[in-house]
Amino acid sequence: MEKLQKLSMDELQRKSPEECRQSEKIPVIIVLDNVRSLYNIGSIFRTADAFLVTSVYLCGISACPPHREIHKTALGAEDTVSWKYFETTMQAVDELQQNNYALWGVEQTRNSVSLETFTAAPDIRYAFIFGNEVRGVDQKALDQCEGCIEIPQFGAKHSFNVSVSAGIVLWECYRQMFYRKT
Repeated sequence: MEKLQKLSMDELQRKSPEECRQSEKIPVIIVLDNVRSLYNIGSIFRTADAFLVTSVYLCGISACPPHREIHKTALGAEDTVSWKYFETTMQAVDELQQNNYALWGVEQTRNSVSLETFTAAPDIRYAFIFGNEVRGVDQKALDQCEGCIEIPQFGAKHSFNVSVSAGIVLWECYRQMFYRKT
């Protein structure tokens, strides 16, 4: 058995920040509906960078870069991922609807779709709305969504951390869009 050896930075062949900014993006926008933790926001930027997400929309009380706490978890991804601020989530929703994005809330609701049954098509532009750590996605925003995605859970807790939820949903979306077997 071959010994496991960590890859060097050269072997990882990571893009430079400029190459990342110039790279083709997946047709996904992350909407943060009043996310209060700057560390969660930074972590979501880092995940958005990893999957080459089009943009992060920061709404309401969600803080914006540059900020020390965002940078602490983003590790520079706040400089490689496009972002935009909106005073309200509904302003972001209006813009996304005008630009023909399919809006999906990531929330536990009646009639939500379990993530493993959600189908992401590569020819559709998606906006996934992630909510406040305590209150979740605002009902007014949910009312504008095509549906809601719920991540299956099997323990005593009834929710994931918002940054963990973003990672799970983005991986599944990316996997479906770009790793489909023909």
